[in-house]
Amino acid sequence: MNPFFNVSKFSGWLHALNRVRVHPIFSQRPRYLSQISENLETHPWQSMEGLMRCSANYFPLTPISFLDRAAKVFRDRTSVVYGSSVKFTWEETHNRCLKLASALSQLGISRGDVVATLAPNVPAVQELHFAVPMAGAVLCTLNTRHDSAMVSVLLRHSEAKIIFVDQQFFEVAQAALDLLADAKTKPLLILIPDPENLPPPVVAPNVHEYETLLASGRNDFAIKWPLTEFDPISVNYTSGTTSHPKGVVYNHRGVYLNAIATPYTHEMGSMPTYLWTVPMFHCNGWSLTWGLAALGGTNVCLRRVSPKDIFENIYLHKVTHMSGAPTVLNMIVNSPKSDRKPLPHKVEITTGGSPPPPRIISKMEELGFSVSHIYGLTEIHGPCTSCLRKPEWESLPPDERFALKARQGVEHFFTQGIDIRDPDTMEKVPDDGNTIGEIMIRGNTVMSGYLKNVKATEESFRGGWFHTGDLAVRHPDGYIEVKDRMKDIIISGGENICSVEVERVLLGHPAVLEAAVVARPDDHWGQTPCAFVKLKEGSSLGSEEIINFCRDHLPHYMAPRTVIFEDLPTTSTGKIQKFVLREKAKALGSLFQIKSEEAV
Repeated sequence: MNPFFNVSKFSGWLHALNRVRVHPIFSQRPRYLSQISENLETHPWQSMEGLMRCSANYFPLTPISFLDRAAKVFRDRTSVVYGSSVKFTWEETHNRCLKLASALSQLGISRGDVVATLAPNVPAVQELHFAVPMAGAVLCTLNTRHDSAMVSVLLRHSEAKIIFVDQQFFEVAQAALDLLADAKTKPLLILIPDPENLPPPVVAPNVHEYETLLASGRNDFAIKWPLTEFDPISVNYTSGTTSHPKGVVYNHRGVYLNAIATPYTHEMGSMPTYLWTVPMFHCNGWSLTWGLAALGGTNVCLRRVSPKDIFENIYLHKVTHMSGAPTVLNMIVNSPKSDRKPLPHKVEITTGGSPPPPRIISKMEELGFSVSHIYGLTEIHGPCTSCLRKPEWESLPPDERFALKARQGVEHFFTQGIDIRDPDTMEKVPDDGNTIGEIMIRGNTVMSGYLKNVKATEESFRGGWFHTGDLAVRHPDGYIEVKDRMKDIIISGGENICSVEVERVLLGHPAVLEAAVVARPDDHWGQTPCAFVKLKEGSSLGSEEIINFCRDHLPHYMAPRTVIFEDLPTTSTGKIQKFVLREKAKALGSLFQIKSEEAV
């Protein structure tokens, strides 16, 4: 058993704290125990005669229960579709997950053990989201863009006992395991074959095959339900250096609540058909890996994201909902007409990760999509706000309407609170749409903490709020609007420049496909805006034209002084990797210094 996750031995918040190792936020920290004791009040129901809490009226909230219900209520409805080779019903998915959980237990997986995955959006990953917690274990879905070195670091850090690997990433996983030669135990590798593509690679005798392993399990397996709602269910790694990975730990309660709230933010009704373009490894697919079971929805799995595949799957499976970063929306609106098919109906698409330009929202709606905007982070299970659309917006001029829809919106109903506060004084900033503060969040859908990193957990929870590191304003109507990440603010000549505002203008140029703005060091101004731009195919544009366009739409001090034309690095979820661009801008040196040298 992973000693970190001995939290499963709790039978209550404080029960047996002296005899088990607990979650790091409490670990060997007496002040935390005293704070918890002070905050716990006597339960009022205990003073009322005739009341009882027992198995008849109380059970820890867990998303595993969604699958149990789906097998009964939606038993004959399609649960999973993948290409032409895979199609299951919810009854079949339930049986497969039971057998997989049984097989994991037979391999020695017990409460608190970590089971990792390295795979794209394929049916096995959807099944593992249920089977792993059904075996009492903790799921760790790894980013498929990681190289072998990073995979080995995260396997070591999480102490994973097993790793399920799609055949596409088999060599990456094997190399990662070779790097763990000095580890006490190396994870057992389970190969997930791809029936839609090439035959699986030749593997060593100690490598198991997914379907063979699943077939060895029993479908009468007794599910290991969580002992408390705070029991960990998954670990999701944020981006970080190889020496300081940050593993975000989710608990059953938080996932259960977010899996109900997220479909609401996606405007889903009963039995939707969802196209998987958001990676299932990213915040566990924004909790929809579990949430679709609650609704009896259909998971349409998509290995690779391309406009042609998106349109084909929407047309073939009558997709009702999908999600994607603004770069995915950008990819769709700029796709060639030959890749498109007519939509069978209005398709709801939810976007997040960075503010979508109003122009992109407008173009998507012209194609037949209805765009919803959300905001979230890994530490809060993905989405925690949505730009709730108001009927009165529809009568507004298009530019004004799309600008309102591009805001991050209001909190969903399982977020206890979301506020814009001064990060130093913790004072609430005015709801005037102008005063910038940090977005802070509290509630049951905030993570349990960072795995094995008490210091980072303490820092993120200081003052009783989770600090996002995102800067925003709140408008008089209560809707928040993100302005920038703290680390992305450009300070030029004492003026704060929000990179998001500059990027929005850049993306308004008809020749610009993608854009990102970061700070370039400057000996005179401190920093100046540096724009990285990717043009649309067939377009030709010079730096001066870009700079002049920005000066026509922004105060001159906000306009980029440097423009670099190149492809932009992105994460697997479509977010632009600004840390890469910051390093490139830093390597350019001071613009002021270069001009001074040229003058000499």
